[in-house]
Amino acid sequence: MASDDCKQALKLLSRSRNVLVSGPPGTGKSKLLAEVALAFETGFGVAPAGGPPQLNPVVFRTVFHQNSKYRDFVSGITPAVNKQAGTPDFTIVKGTLYRASEHAKGVNGAALLIIDEINRGPAVQAFGGAIVAMESDKRLAPDGARRAETQFFEMLDPISGDVIEYALPHDLYILAAMNQADASVEPLDVAFLRRWEPLRLEPDEEALRTFYGLGAKSANPLPDVPTSVSDALEASVSAWVAVNAQIALGRGPEFQIGHGVLMSNVKPQTLALNEALGTLCVGWAKVRAHVEEVFFGDTRGIAAALNALDGPVFNPFKLTETTFADDLRFLLEGPKNFAENNIYAALRAFASPRE
Repeated sequence: MASDDCKQALKLLSRSRNVLVSGPPGTGKSKLLAEVALAFETGFGVAPAGGPPQLNPVVFRTVFHQNSKYRDFVSGITPAVNKQAGTPDFTIVKGTLYRASEHAKGVNGAALLIIDEINRGPAVQAFGGAIVAMESDKRLAPDGARRAETQFFEMLDPISGDVIEYALPHDLYILAAMNQADASVEPLDVAFLRRWEPLRLEPDEEALRTFYGLGAKSANPLPDVPTSVSDALEASVSAWVAVNAQIALGRGPEFQIGHGVLMSNVKPQTLALNEALGTLCVGWAKVRAHVEEVFFGDTRGIAAALNALDGPVFNPFKLTETTFADDLRFLLEGPKNFAENNIYAALRAFASPRE
């Protein structure tokens, strides 16, 4: 059974051909890409222009990074590898976009091109002239014929080596994913973004509660000491919601951390209490690292996210003041790592009401 997000992605692909999935880390972007790829390969949701049966759907995948180039994505010249005497010194690369397009132009062909981390590389440069031709109304007609609206761009033909005019086919679908709040990458060009149908994923408390096997949130406060695995898991959910609220307030909603960071192939509700606490330590180490990255250089911001500014006395994290060269400095004191003996107190403190 396909998820609602998968069905929505397939619907948008059918309508617009280009879909850009975004959302905070841990919201399931990579999982969604894999689910859509599987659905596409099995002929679910997207059919070529000729209609079903879809005989030959193929998925092409790439990941953008700082060294991604136009020649790798569309076409270009590269030095020949393991060349023999008398053979050319250079060869023309068939880029991922070109190979996907050529497959989609075949009989009953349909291609899904998945681009993960699209904003981690020079996306505009990698697409090159294909940017003007990627919109659904600027593609070739369903039968492959040229339309009045079809946009062509120049590229190096990998077959002949000549510069040719090229247009993208009707049955090429492009699904990309990006983390808009990633501080290590540059934002995408606005004109480039306009050519995509957006699909945003958000942190989902219900998804985390379902994974933990929890029902609706109880009105009762968290106990001082956990007596069951459910107490620990409820503290984890409540703390995650509270930390995300502080991140959204201090840095913006796009900088939150998704539910997936606290999910794994281990169901903590099936474990003994101490083992479940140990499992929570793994996920919460990632949450803590995310908070420290989001508020890098802002000790008070980190402390606020962890409720260490005038927070409860049982919070293992404390913000202290000191001086350096007569200047005021802040230090966040607390455990270097989460462990079974401190994780619950920390989560309960994070979840406590802010003053």
